[in-house]
Amino acid sequence: MVIKRVSFIEAGSPGLHIFSKFPIPRLGAVLLPTILRERGYEVKAFIEDVAEPDWSFIESSDLVCISTITSTAIRAYRMAKRLKALDIPVIIGGTHPTFLPDEALEYADFVIRGEGEHALVELLAYLEKGTPALMGIRGLSHRNKDGRNVHNPSREFIQDLDSFPEPDFSLVHNWSPSNPYPVSTSRGCPYDCTFCSVISMFGRSYRFKSVEATLKELKYVASVSKATKFIVDDNFAANQRRTKEILRGMIAEGIKTRWSAQVRTDVARDPELLRLMADSGCHTLYIGFESINPRTLKAYNKKQDRQDIIFCIRKVREYGIHIHGMFVLGADTDDVETIHRTADFATSFGIDTVQFMILTPLPGTPLLHDMMKSGRLLHTDWSKYDAQYVVFRPRFMSPTTLQIESFRAMGRFYSWRYILSHLARLDFHYTAIGIFGKTAVHKSLKVSSTYLDGLDFNSG
Repeated sequence: MVIKRVSFIEAGSPGLHIFSKFPIPRLGAVLLPTILRERGYEVKAFIEDVAEPDWSFIESSDLVCISTITSTAIRAYRMAKRLKALDIPVIIGGTHPTFLPDEALEYADFVIRGEGEHALVELLAYLEKGTPALMGIRGLSHRNKDGRNVHNPSREFIQDLDSFPEPDFSLVHNWSPSNPYPVSTSRGCPYDCTFCSVISMFGRSYRFKSVEATLKELKYVASVSKATKFIVDDNFAANQRRTKEILRGMIAEGIKTRWSAQVRTDVARDPELLRLMADSGCHTLYIGFESINPRTLKAYNKKQDRQDIIFCIRKVREYGIHIHGMFVLGADTDDVETIHRTADFATSFGIDTVQFMILTPLPGTPLLHDMMKSGRLLHTDWSKYDAQYVVFRPRFMSPTTLQIESFRAMGRFYSWRYILSHLARLDFHYTAIGIFGKTAVHKSLKVSSTYLDGLDFNSG
């Protein structure tokens, strides 16, 4: 098989939420094309949340790779079916097919499970030259000559993250330097939150890029874009000594850029770390508070308590860093009052922006296994598995109550008071977020009504 042109597609999100206005691509859809471009292929990446794909280019490709998470899987399968009708080979990867490869093989020729950087290169070599043997490509799922699905052994996690090139966003169709830039400096997470699929996908221990490689990439992205850089690590401050080295390096080398990152509440225990974050241009910390209910935090295996959350908020704000608080509602220890208290808490403690996400049992998590075993799943329409819809039966409230009250909590936060108070301070950024959030809540409540009317709560 001759392969010259390869298209990569990141399937688009199905719904509207507070940060739909600021789409951040998943890095695989940019890093993998960069790797293939360096090997001489003509490549282009199409990220649906950024721009409408150029189907004339895609349909003239020799091979198409599609990346999908659970909520975008149905869209990804639809695209794969369209391409298969044109006899274009399709490879699907991402978190969802990693855990449900048999499902993905109904639509694709190949599924790459887990980290795909090495497996993809080996697969293209097989398709072009017949070597390495198909059965020898770890992390690959495919069909044998008898039509049966074969899942090769899993691949070991990649240890040398410095071996990757810097993702080239010029390969992304209609990419604008004004888009938020994702930057990855580590993979994996040693924590074990019951609703999270990160450890199943990227491992239970951290793997880090070197400080030197991280600074090189940050210097590059700062030179090509004035937009906020979003560090997509699950916990940028996982190794606080390393994080401090990166921040000191940014300051010493004059890397002037505005950046945001995901962290845990424990960053607040280190004043030096917070000072370096502020001095190096940190705009917002995205913090997984998850809940203010002590029983829920224990159920989530979060290893933090309500006082940790309060202390974190106060300390981070002392350094002028904004906070995006993320809460997950609907645990078996939650009731309606929990939702009301969470909304009041977020408002009263001055968190800048929030997401009140509905607990969602994703493939690859213990939560999904438990929900399936207990017969509590309402359906497996994956497009509704985006933390905006109730897809299971809660213990202490009805699905309808959890759905509606979660959006009402968002509405209580992104209120006219929120909008007008920021407008009075001439803070147009947060004024715009408030208006968008209020609009998103209004639309979501309408969509929720239709969704809930279509559910059969007696099934399953």
